[in-house]
Amino acid sequence: MQFKELKLNKPIVRALFEKNYEEPTLVQERAIPAILAKKDIIVSAQTGTGKTAAYALPILQLLFDKQDTPKKGKKTKALVVCPTRELAIQIAENFEAYSTYTNLRTGLVFGGASIEPQKDMLKKGVDILIATPGRLLDLHKQDFINLDYIETLVLDEADLMLDMGFIDDVKKIERLCPSEKQTLLFSATMPYKVEQLANSILRDPEFVEVAPTSSAAKGVNQVLYYVPKPKKIELSLHLLRNTIKGSVIIFRRTKYGVDKLEKTLLRNNYKAGSIHGDKSQSLRQQALNDFKNGVTNILIATDVAARGIDIKNVDTIINFDIPNVSETYVHRIGRTARAGASGMALSFCSADEKGYIKDIQQLINTAIYVEEEHPYPLDPKTKPEVHKKKGSKYKKGRKSEASKKKKKRWY
Repeated sequence: MQFKELKLNKPIVRALFEKNYEEPTLVQERAIPAILAKKDIIVSAQTGTGKTAAYALPILQLLFDKQDTPKKGKKTKALVVCPTRELAIQIAENFEAYSTYTNLRTGLVFGGASIEPQKDMLKKGVDILIATPGRLLDLHKQDFINLDYIETLVLDEADLMLDMGFIDDVKKIERLCPSEKQTLLFSATMPYKVEQLANSILRDPEFVEVAPTSSAAKGVNQVLYYVPKPKKIELSLHLLRNTIKGSVIIFRRTKYGVDKLEKTLLRNNYKAGSIHGDKSQSLRQQALNDFKNGVTNILIATDVAARGIDIKNVDTIINFDIPNVSETYVHRIGRTARAGASGMALSFCSADEKGYIKDIQQLINTAIYVEEEHPYPLDPKTKPEVHKKKGSKYKKGRKSEASKKKKKRWY
């Protein structure tokens, strides 16, 4: 299928051609017609499946078809709400690229940056507004944002917004928009609280599910290292010296852990940068740009800071800390082996994280290959029984808490 078969107009198709977009991804192929038909939709798809274009392209199409040039400035017709600054910037860049040959204007507001330039931009008027929840409500309270004309509301990375405690803000934003708007909800995972939110704000939605979160990305070679927690940094250095090549993203659970590992790698002459919530927006953006442009080849991040960011050509993912939510593991390793390429996903498991590994293997229904030949093995007395045959089905182990609590889907 070609993009023009999705009934997109020539200026948008031209912009896509110049970005070397040849064919729509599965999520785009399924979501775009539903959005153009003005339906509410729920999309469950992982990062890297083309979610942003799946809603950006039809929104631009709908606005382009009836755009006007009002004498008193533009009225904001589409609002995209997302949880992090980096993701907001990325979404805005995509909208601007896709709308190159239209007269549509995109605006961007987020916290952690000066509010005055954002006010000046809003005074000039925008057709599409990309925003994080806190700054959006702040500017609305100051009467710089008018949501009375919103026709399409997008909630992107909805599961992360709820995890970050934005549920009340999201509900307030939804209520501030007109009741007859179209609502589009995009989420990498579909936990019960996201289902509850969708059930309360969407009208007869169409459901689109692509690449279920229980599916590990194809082309990812998964390797598990059992290692004492105090030796994880030493194991990182050992593998970086002897095994790992190319670009690397290392995930840590805490901001303190990110800073500590970055300092260690810099002392050992590695080109590393980091992103987490306590860093200023300029520092976070600089770290991302340095990594994308090859100035650094190691990026250390928390899940919150890195969620939804599209970084191409990542060779290796390191789970320095095993995530306590199994779906997060799938989300992390999906950042490598994009577009048919291959990649590595290395996981460092200490004794207190063994239960997380059991849950992960049960979710993906596969035993992760265990590498025992390394300098910092875990004491055998604390190491669990493992299945060493690579790719074998995982049958033992307790059920995950998520699976015990799983409810019947409402959609």
